[in-house]
Amino acid sequence: MVELRIMANRYPTQINALWIAFLLGTLFHTDLGLMPLFHDQAVEHSHAGGNLDLVFGFMLFFFAIPMVLIILTTFTNSKGFRRLHFLVTSLYSVLNVGHLIADIVVQAPWYQLVLMTLLLGIGILLNLVSYQWLQKRYHRIRKTIPAA
Repeated sequence: MVELRIMANRYPTQINALWIAFLLGTLFHTDLGLMPLFHDQAVEHSHAGGNLDLVFGFMLFFFAIPMVLIILTTFTNSKGFRRLHFLVTSLYSVLNVGHLIADIVVQAPWYQLVLMTLLLGIGILLNLVSYQWLQKRYHRIRKTIPAA
């Protein structure tokens, strides 16, 4: 079996780069959905009549969680955080699969499907690197004071 080894000492940097790419792609996905407005065309309103506060709140958390994880990944290395991080990346991948399926069902434009597929690929790579970071063992260095 071939094991994919990704510069093992750079997990936090790789994870942060993947989260940033994911967030930029997600922003672009949202922006693409609004592009028709700038060309005097109608935009589909799948949430018309619904509680927009709930939708906006979900979007806030969907964007804010990776932002917080980027900061925490930079400053912590604890096993508990790495476990939580892997679980969150897995949840995001499940949500991305669901979103891609929903886009296929409603026959979203091809460019949205391509972008969602790319985002899913970034998410799966993020899962892989996050899992490898979770498996990494960090040894504490014990300083010994020489006997006088």
